[in-house]
Amino acid sequence: MWVPALATVLTVTLITREGFQITNLRFGPWRPYLETALVIPAIFTVIYGLTWLFGLAGPDWQLIRFRALMESAGADTSEMPPPALFLPILFLATLTVTPFINGIFGFGEELGWRGYLLPKLMPLGKARAYLLVGLIWGLWHAPVVLVGFNYPGYPILGVLWMSAMTTALGIYINEMTLRYRSSILAGWIHGVFNSQGYGIWRVLFPDANPLLGGLTGIIGIVVLLIVGLWVMRRPAGVETTS
Repeated sequence: MWVPALATVLTVTLITREGFQITNLRFGPWRPYLETALVIPAIFTVIYGLTWLFGLAGPDWQLIRFRALMESAGADTSEMPPPALFLPILFLATLTVTPFINGIFGFGEELGWRGYLLPKLMPLGKARAYLLVGLIWGLWHAPVVLVGFNYPGYPILGVLWMSAMTTALGIYINEMTLRYRSSILAGWIHGVFNSQGYGIWRVLFPDANPLLGGLTGIIGIVVLLIVGLWVMRRPAGVETTS
């Protein structure tokens, strides 16, 4: 995940010699970090609530699939806490611990996507810049999607769906990055999304069709698109100091 960041470092230091000013390499205010830490889990709750409501997948409250997966990997699940305890612990971890870990890796991508590429494309206009960043971000994942990651059984459609999902999600991250002029915030948001996406929801809804339900499916893409467009229309805040 750090290849985009390394490419950016090499570009601004050795090729263009622009320096890091263009990348908005700053923390910015603290409030959007807290806001996104709360808003993103709410977004996932809506996505998987709709997935359940439309009958695209149901929650595995007893964690039968998760236990089977762990056992197939050679893990001993006999000492595993009961679901009534395990699920709250897992959810709490995705709120308080894993965003910081995933945020480090997320920043490895975001310094490239939102730190360097987005400002470079903004002269084309916001719509084109957002679309191009989203498509490039999605195609970046094509090699792993083609071998079954996120869209198992759908290699070609998976690449298209991934590009649609990253474009929809990108609207939200783009807006927050530009509004607060912080690529570090973009890395944090990326980390919070990954913490939710690969945390409790994947454990609780293991049978969601990746093209239809969950974050990667049509439900997720539509919800992310609505959220992104809403953020675009929301008045910008005035708190932009570091």
